[in-house]
Amino acid sequence: MAKTKKNFKSVRFRLFFTMCFVITIIVLCLVIINSVVLESFYLYSKTNTVKELYTRINNYYNSNTTNIEIEEELKRIAYNNNFDIFIETNTNTIIFSTDKDLFSAMNMLSQANNFENSSKPVYSNDKIEIRKVNDSRNNISYILLSGNLDNGYYLYISIPAVPIEESVQISNQALIIIGAIILIISAIIASYISKKFTSPIVQLNDITDKMARLDFSQKYRSVETDDEINELGKNINIMSDKLERTIKQLRANNSELEKDIEEKSKIDEMRKQFISDVSHELKTPIALIQGYAEGLIENVNTDEESKKFYAEVILDESNKMDKLVKQLLELMKLEYGKRKFNNKFFNIAELINEVIRKSKVMLEEKNISVKVLSDDDVQVFADDFYIEQVVTNYITNAIKHAKEVDRKKEIVVKTEKKDNEKVRISVFNTGDNIQEEHINKIWGRFYKEDSSRNRADGGTGIGLALVKAIMTNYKNDYGVINLKNGVEFYFELDDRDPGETNKI
Repeated sequence: MAKTKKNFKSVRFRLFFTMCFVITIIVLCLVIINSVVLESFYLYSKTNTVKELYTRINNYYNSNTTNIEIEEELKRIAYNNNFDIFIETNTNTIIFSTDKDLFSAMNMLSQANNFENSSKPVYSNDKIEIRKVNDSRNNISYILLSGNLDNGYYLYISIPAVPIEESVQISNQALIIIGAIILIISAIIASYISKKFTSPIVQLNDITDKMARLDFSQKYRSVETDDEINELGKNINIMSDKLERTIKQLRANNSELEKDIEEKSKIDEMRKQFISDVSHELKTPIALIQGYAEGLIENVNTDEESKKFYAEVILDESNKMDKLVKQLLELMKLEYGKRKFNNKFFNIAELINEVIRKSKVMLEEKNISVKVLSDDDVQVFADDFYIEQVVTNYITNAIKHAKEVDRKKEIVVKTEKKDNEKVRISVFNTGDNIQEEHINKIWGRFYKEDSSRNRADGGTGIGLALVKAIMTNYKNDYGVINLKNGVEFYFELDDRDPGETNKI
């Protein structure tokens, strides 16, 4: 129903209806004009004919033409035009007649005093009078001219007149039939023309409707006709292209703006988090430094050894504060994507051996043995500086928590090639398992599973958080597994350039 209503309001329907309506009005006007004007025109035409004939006959008698020639000419005119001509003298002597009954009919009309009632004046002057006569007895009508010639003769001319009403009726019927045929043909033509004219308009309407919904996929199909609609279609195509480019640019700018806002939000969040973490973690070292510094100022201990101990505590806490702040800044940059990696291929086995070499003193102090299960040449693709931090944090963490189990106190570092183009590096230490409720929490900053992880072990509490941030940037797997006799931390690295793999 809604679609039908919409079609009635369409330009095509209105154009079709308008054309049909105009044609119908034209036919009706012709019928009305025919009914009103035809009879008058018919009488006017017949009147002019008999007036011209009167003038010719009068001229014949005024010329040197013989009576025989005049009669021959009158017979020819009467025969060619179906006229009845009657001429008499003022003594009622008949000079010429093509119909003898004409005079008797006139006499009967005159005698019956019926002439005025049965006729209608059409034209008259000093010499002639023209009437339309309706003979009800014979059911005929004719135009009758009666006049005086210059030579004194009386002239009567009768022209048969088909009943004008019948002619009008017949012609109106013909007009109606012809009009109906023209209307049907015109309706077909109008339908074709309206479709041809409105088709590009409908197309333009669909295009602009999609443009209103920011869909610029449809374009106007230009035609060879160089008219206003075609020019409008071309202009709409140009406008569509410009709008599409403009909106794309706006979206790109908006995306950039959103990124800038997000970046600013991240920076602000990073700043707040950094201030919160620093203020929380620096309270203890600051309090220690403040206490020992006051002790030195107030000479709590006067011997040199005590003063040296106080100074060493202050220096140690200062170094810890410096290390903590640097690690926090590095962690913030990693977590918020502000750190660029200098990725390259390097030998992970060599890096592991170097970290173990640097940790040799701590290993010997705690009497921990180390095994490295790895090939001599295991190439990985990453930033060796940050991967060294990950390995160092894992090994340092293992040293801190290593305990003797089954007469073994050891750390095992292993590299393993995986099927998914990854290399897994794991660090195992003998000792206690991590409680299940703490496994996911240990990767958070400053999280300590138990009281054994305190300031005495020299840790900052953000080592594993750094591991998580680095691996998250690389989108590689990492984690911890509780084993029967200890704990294994692991992480994975690519053994080839991911960018090159994606290109292939």
